Amino acid sequence: MSIRPPDTRPMGIEVAAMRRRHLRGVLAVEEQVYPRPWSGSLFLSEMSLRSSRAYFVARSGRSVVGYGGVMLSDDDAHVTTLAVDPDHQRRGIGTRLMLTLTRAAVQRGARHLTLEVRSNNIAAQALYRRFGLAPVGTRPGYYTATNEDALIMWVHDIDTPEYSARLSGIEEELR
Repeated sequence: MSIRPPDTRPMGIEVAAMRRRHLRGVLAVEEQVYPRPWSGSLFLSEMSLRSSRAYFVARSGRSVVGYGGVMLSDDDAHVTTLAVDPDHQRRGIGTRLMLTLTRAAVQRGARHLTLEVRSNNIAAQALYRRFGLAPVGTRPGYYTATNEDALIMWVHDIDTPEYSARLSGIEEELR
């Protein structure tokens, strides 16, 4: 008899557009994962910029277990935030959010995707590498609350059939 590893796929996880009603849950996650959390008013401000921003939540039932956002400028997309509740990490929720953010960016005409990530956050860097993002530089002391450096990561040509195939492959792995 073989022992199978537990199924770590997020059972019943739904990714949907972030709405005002999600803010309480978003802020609860935000306060758990960031030393200097964004305020509710900052999220509301970002969400009001609908032509250049897209924000999403991951929910398990009625509970927000993660969220992410992307800012669009010309043919560039910038991931502004991505977080998963620590109790729900390592279950593919961050991957689902990145898929949603990336697909939203492509649908809105982006050709390139960038973000900053803490230089010591190896798990997040591994997630972003799956999406083809590669380090291109650092921003010393970027995270002022902790005086941590940011690693700048980019991926180009996200509007190509090859990149779409990459996203489909990641999506298939989640199934």
